[in-house]
Formats: sequence, structure tokens, C-alpha cells
Amino acid sequence: MSAPIQAPGTPSPAGRLLDGHPLVAILRGVTPAEVLDVAAVLLDAGIRAIEVPLNSPQPLESIARLAARHGHEAVIGAGTVLSADAVRQVADAGARVVLAPNFHPAVVQEALTRGLLPMPGVATATEAFAAIDAGATHLKLFPADALGVSTVKGWAAVLPAGTAMFAVGGIDADNLGQFRADGIAGAGIGSALYKSGVALDELHRRAKALRAAWFAEASKP
Repeated sequence: MSAPIQAPGTPSPAGRLLDGHPLVAILRGVTPAEVLDVAAVLLDAGIRAIEVPLNSPQPLESIARLAARHGHEAVIGAGTVLSADAVRQVADAGARVVLAPNFHPAVVQEALTRGLLPMPGVATATEAFAAIDAGATHLKLFPADALGVSTVKGWAAVLPAGTAMFAVGGIDADNLGQFRADGIAGAGIGSALYKSGVALDELHRRAKALRAAWFAEASKP
């Protein structure tokens, strides 16, 4: 079933839910056969935003299974969404967040039209402001490890109030706290959390460590 149509610029319920669950698990390479077991471990560890990149095996099937089983308790997203047609496909599969490594106006606009939350990838201030002008309220700083925390601090001073920056690329339990201290609203965690073949108990341990790093920074005076 297609997501409800929503006028561009209308606040997204998915966006509000994502604001409350700032750590996004990026399941690149996950298969439909294992995705529900992986999701159950993540949810148990407290991570309730899950992204399936479209360059994974049968990604639309994985998204559909996640949405059907966990759509009421987690934010299900699609990553590496590069075209408006791909937005339509992931919307029909049940995704609520559309993530990309780049900024493409048509992707942002189609996501808004479908009532989804777009999170375009940006690496310069020019790209960031162009994405905001297109209607994005959440930005994916990519690759975050190359951009560094100084970029976050600089952009936080000039971006419109309410813009949520998510750090993606090279984020792990060691640097997550510093990125949060300098102004990110959340982070997408890839290989530091999930890799194809990771044992479920190890996945749980990694998820708990990432949450601990995030909330340890939040508790500092």
C-alpha cells in the first residue's frame, strides 16, 4: 500500500519519531531471510530506527518485512535512494525515511509528496542550503569522518533553526560522543554495528555500546 500523499513542507510524523530515536542502524547487505532476526536484536538493545540500503539483496522485500512486523514500533528507512522512481518503490514497500549519499532535488520532493522524511547526503554548506531550500529538514553529513566535528560546529552556527544534522560514515562508539557534543541530532551507524554475518550476540553488544556512548554524552553537565 502506498504511503499517504502529503504536501511538500508539511511536518513529517516520521521526522518526529526519528527525532526521538537518533541512532539509525544501517543494514547494508542484509537479506530478507535474516532481517527480522537482526531487527529484533536491535529493538531489544534500544535502537528503533533501521535502514535497509537499496544495494542490499532484495531490499524492497526486507523493507516490506520490517514494515509489516515492526512498523508500529520502529522507523523503517531505505538508504541509497537515488531517484524519484526509487522513492515510489520504497514508499510502496513501507519505508518512512528516505536516505541518500547525495542531494537530488527530485528525491527530496518525491519523498515529501509521499509523506516520507527525506534525508539527503551533503558534504558542503552549498549542498546543505540547497537541500533545505528543497524542503529537507534532516541532513545526512556524509562522509562524516572526513568532514569532521569542526564541520558540524561550523554548520550548526549558520543552518536554520530546527535543521537536524545526522553524521553518517565512519561513526563508531569512540567518536559518536564527540559528534554529539558538537551538534549532531543523530547518527547512522554502518559497519561499526552491522556487517553481513555478524553474530547476533555481538550485534546486541555493539548496539548497547553505541547507545551508551550517545547517552553518556547527553548526561554530561
